[in-house]
Amino acid sequence: MGPSAVADGGGDRRLHVLYVAWGFPPSRSGGVYRALATVNAFAAAGFRVTVLTAARETFERYTGADPSLESQVRPEVTVVRIPFEWPALETDLRRWSALRMFAPDRWRERQRRRDVSSFPEVGYGPWRAPLEEAALAVHARSPVDLAVASANPSVDFTAADVLNRRHGVPYVMDYRDAWMLDVFDGGLMHPEGGRVDRLEKDLLGRAREVWFVNEPIRDWHARRHPDVAARMHVVANGFDPEFAPRPRLAPPDGSRPLTFGYIGTLSRKVPLHEFTQGWATARSTHPDLGLARAEVWGHLGYFSIPSSAMLRLVESHAGDGLTYHGPVPKTELRDVYDRFDALLLLLGAGRYVTSGKVFEYAATGLPIVSLHDPVNAAADVLRGYPLWFPVTGLSTEEISDALGAAAAAARRADAGTREACAAFAEQYRRDLQLRPRLQALADLPGRRTSTGAPVGEHA
Repeated sequence: MGPSAVADGGGDRRLHVLYVAWGFPPSRSGGVYRALATVNAFAAAGFRVTVLTAARETFERYTGADPSLESQVRPEVTVVRIPFEWPALETDLRRWSALRMFAPDRWRERQRRRDVSSFPEVGYGPWRAPLEEAALAVHARSPVDLAVASANPSVDFTAADVLNRRHGVPYVMDYRDAWMLDVFDGGLMHPEGGRVDRLEKDLLGRAREVWFVNEPIRDWHARRHPDVAARMHVVANGFDPEFAPRPRLAPPDGSRPLTFGYIGTLSRKVPLHEFTQGWATARSTHPDLGLARAEVWGHLGYFSIPSSAMLRLVESHAGDGLTYHGPVPKTELRDVYDRFDALLLLLGAGRYVTSGKVFEYAATGLPIVSLHDPVNAAADVLRGYPLWFPVTGLSTEEISDALGAAAAAARRADAGTREACAAFAEQYRRDLQLRPRLQALADLPGRRTSTGAPVGEHA
């Protein structure tokens, strides 16, 4: 029996979930796959789902889009799109004010103050008003039983907040990253006791559940908010079976050079320079890497235009067999993975850093070279994977040795070892990660009152 609720005006008795995510298809951001999978999982479990997200133009103009993802949203899901303005990324000079033209520093400071006036998030703060208005409009048309807001940006939480304050709608905070915690250095992103800190404490205190992508981030928040700890859960990203690469259970053709591959977004936190040095050394010293290729697929930086510095670095190593191939639609990922004999996992440093691609990588059954800080949370995921080759440091020699070991495994690992890799990955299917939470939310006693929830003051 699926989740049920009182009938709406059209007679539909299913629980109505409002899912809020700035980045939803056709966005190409890393978090879009979590949003897509979560929405589809709610719909498949019998919930009636409405999504609040930004207009398509937002992604087409500013961050890049993957149009193929829209076809993957289940047809019964209703998607409501809200215009989003991003002045700082506006490149059309005809839309620039005179102040921006002739006093850009003054314009940036004024824009920053405007951004955070209603919500403390540069670039995204102004979206609060249209987001809240849209959430209330959805609720007026068909009462919402549960709101699930996925951040970042954290302004997404405001839609759930306004429904809870005015109508008593319970909500889930789904942290794809963190708000106060700097996941790279473990410090604070915002001042203790400041506006963000107060706002987060208030929102956490009223949340029905709080989801985090890994145990280190959940533990950090549980220690900081012990009264909310029992409602905090890990919902790992996992891999999506419908997009997952096909496990490779046979070694590559011994007559051709090996191909190593990376798929994802390379940020400035990733040790790309260290990798290129290690790759060049490994290719000249390890026999299994003779004439080997390394392909980078995805985005160089977070925006639609590739980072010129990263692109120059990759192109400067063309003679070492390193090439950049650009973004790949999610629906074509399997074909790209089929090109590879081993995988490169490049991540930024930090105990709290994880990655969605690590689960997808594991599903391939291929050797995986972890080129990141050994204490990175991704190491917790891969520990026990039979063909995992982590570095102990990021020196040229350590990277070269790990690449050489992975190349030898790519050539000689037997079918049993590869099958064990694929079996290891099964635990990280995204539907298995989501199932316990959806089951827990299927029954929402006292979910909504006619008078609304107790209202506190915003920080």
